[in-house]
Amino acid sequence: MKARFIFLFLLIAIYPVAVSAQQLTAIPGGGNKAASVSEQIGLTSITIRYNRPGVKGREGKIWGTSVAHYGLVDPGFGSSKAAPWRAGANENTTISFSDEVKVEGKSLPAGTYGLHMLLGEAETTVIFSKNATSWGSFFYEPSEDALRVTVKNQSLDKSVEWLKYEFIDQTDNAATVALEWEKRMIPFRVEADVVKNQIASFKKELRNSQGFTWQSFVQAATYCVQNKTDLDQALVWADQAVSLPFIGQKNFQTLSTKAMVLVALHKQADADVVMKEAVPMGNMNELHQYARTLLQQKRAKDAYEVFKVNYDKNPNVFTTNVGMGRGLSALGDFKKALPYLKAALPQAPNELNKNSVAGMIKKLEEGKDANS
Repeated sequence: MKARFIFLFLLIAIYPVAVSAQQLTAIPGGGNKAASVSEQIGLTSITIRYNRPGVKGREGKIWGTSVAHYGLVDPGFGSSKAAPWRAGANENTTISFSDEVKVEGKSLPAGTYGLHMLLGEAETTVIFSKNATSWGSFFYEPSEDALRVTVKNQSLDKSVEWLKYEFIDQTDNAATVALEWEKRMIPFRVEADVVKNQIASFKKELRNSQGFTWQSFVQAATYCVQNKTDLDQALVWADQAVSLPFIGQKNFQTLSTKAMVLVALHKQADADVVMKEAVPMGNMNELHQYARTLLQQKRAKDAYEVFKVNYDKNPNVFTTNVGMGRGLSALGDFKKALPYLKAALPQAPNELNKNSVAGMIKKLEEGKDANS
């Protein structure tokens, strides 16, 4: 046992480098804080990974000094002799985009980029480098730039102790990425083509497990109509929801979705043919809503026919009584409409519906269309 211990001691003494090469995880050097922040614009993910230096009593001595230098400098280490600021501390500050974006109106492909900044007193050039794995800006090469944009610096009322990145001024398709430190903010605007990315995602997912239900094809086609985009593709998806082998199903939802796409394609006559097939398959609420849509289109006769089909299938209940009242009123037959609405009044499921029906009755009694 003693001999084995002596052998082990000698082994460590002979090969100290091999043992010391295994380093333990430690707090980032220089008192800087490692951080990351992420946000989505539509389906596009943006992630910034960086280290956060502190002001540490250096107010007024950050910008334009060796801490955050203006212009290009020779850092005295690495291959770069004209390096911008590293936009943080320690290793590369990086920014990742899951899809192509526009930064300050300029296109930038999906990917991860080293983020550097060419600082100035009034404005800053933000640099997106294809090299995202080097340390700081010591190995910065302008030939590796993917994009440069120049933005105006902004002043902050209160000092920010630890450098941070935030997403501000967000909309459905854009956000401003803002570096904030001490009393300065450096913002740049990022936009994503939300609709284009959503359509691309649908196309990908419909070829996977999500595409094994007709509901997914209805969802994709409906999105296209709602956003007035890719209507020819929407019609393909709507047809697949109806008739795709093993998945498609002919029901009110799939057929009405196809009809909705045809209307968007200005093929009203074709849509009407599809809806004639769909109406017998509709449940009470589906038929009522379809008839209401026809009323909004000023197609009173067609609306009444659907309200009547619904009433015959579901007689003397609140929804169909209201439907018959609306349908007859739209045709101008206020006298026949009134009994249906009076029958619906005590059937109202809540106070809101009761007040709505009472209002329609009042309009009919005044000789006005209950739908007005």
